[in-house]
Amino acid sequence: MNVAIHDSWKKVLAEEFEKPYFESLIGFVKKEYAEHTCYPPGKQIFSAFDHCHFDKVEVVILGQDPYHGPGQAHGLCFSVNETVPMPPSLINIFREIQDNLGKPFPPTGNLERWADQGVLLLNAVLTVRRGEANSHQGKGWEVFTDAVIQKISDEKKDVVFLLWGGPAKKKGARVDRSKHLVLESGHPSPLSANKGHWFGNKHFSKTNAFLAEKGKKQIEW
Repeated sequence: MNVAIHDSWKKVLAEEFEKPYFESLIGFVKKEYAEHTCYPPGKQIFSAFDHCHFDKVEVVILGQDPYHGPGQAHGLCFSVNETVPMPPSLINIFREIQDNLGKPFPPTGNLERWADQGVLLLNAVLTVRRGEANSHQGKGWEVFTDAVIQKISDEKKDVVFLLWGGPAKKKGARVDRSKHLVLESGHPSPLSANKGHWFGNKHFSKTNAFLAEKGKKQIEW
């Protein structure tokens, strides 16, 4: 089937798109978008892949499912459109960057600039109903995004995987740590961060140090 995703990923994931579960998943998503308000907008479901091509992936950040409020989600985990306030988790991410690297808070929570530098901002589930967190879990997205992570692990080397919180750690458990850097910490949500599981992880400086060591361009966080 014709999937609106960048050509670099179409080649890597061609077999995945032909599997029965994926056909079923796309049917479910089409029905949900026809009958309910869902996020992100249909054309932005695969935005993470369109901004960060397979051959450009240097860092992978794993989220759970999209924000479910109006105007927030646009296909990149943790990222929001410029027109809406930053969610608490994203504020804590920027606080850690400020503490870690001395960078000021950005004017918006749109992380496309990260994605365009090679940061794959991948949610485990790529769609959600308005106001219903986790409403599209268990429909096939997790199988698809597991395959994406596996392909990156198998076919690339020296990628940094940032696993924040229990679900991300579990999802990234099969990454080959002999050829990639895996950094783990608590989730940046206030519940975790305020218990001391997020702040001070220095993941952003550690990521850049690793990329520099490998002769790669550092990320402008």
